[in-house]
Amino acid sequence: MKTAIITGITQGIGRAIAEKFLREGYYVIGCARSVADLAAMEAEWNISGKILQTHVVDVADPNRVKAFAAAVLDSGKFPEILVNNAGIYVPGTLADEPEGQLEKMLAVNLYSAYHLTRALLPAMKAEGRGHIFNICSVAALQAYPNGGAYSISKYALLGFSDNLREELKPTGIRVTALCPGAVWSRSWEGSGVDSGKIIAASDIAELVWSACHLSPAACPERIVIRPQSGDL
Repeated sequence: MKTAIITGITQGIGRAIAEKFLREGYYVIGCARSVADLAAMEAEWNISGKILQTHVVDVADPNRVKAFAAAVLDSGKFPEILVNNAGIYVPGTLADEPEGQLEKMLAVNLYSAYHLTRALLPAMKAEGRGHIFNICSVAALQAYPNGGAYSISKYALLGFSDNLREELKPTGIRVTALCPGAVWSRSWEGSGVDSGKIIAASDIAELVWSACHLSPAACPERIVIRPQSGDL
């Protein structure tokens, strides 16, 4: 049974990707901060046997991220797929956002992916295969109003993806940066925005699934997807 490692699995994009891989027969090891949400997911998916393993992790803490990586390796499961999805969004302007907002955005949106990937890479290199997905954003492609520290962190994650891909070209490990526009999640509830104008999280899951099942000779470097009606 192949294994997918996914951060931020309890809602939105992360949950949709986790559930897609579970339905397709993968063993999934995931993490999030909510004990209750993780327990609910385990109860739902482990009815007929252990196919989902969850860990409570605050990815803003590099030591917790490294401990999660160690748990993955100790499980004896090979990380065939790694999806660095965990992220946080807070709008703001660089001149006015609270002190420490950039550090917070970088810790969650960039450093978590950096530390988890570095910890799992030796195992992937030893096998000479694997696919790493970094969930970036259209905010990584151009500046926009109220992007602030969030947009900076996503630009940085895209840069991390590009450099990682270049380094790993000789190894057989693929790296894909996925840059979606607005995707429906619980954070949109009560916003008054028509859900029909926002990308479904399941669409992102289908993209990830399709990308990792291309031939080994193909690497989708960047995938950009926006709502049909345009960015919100």
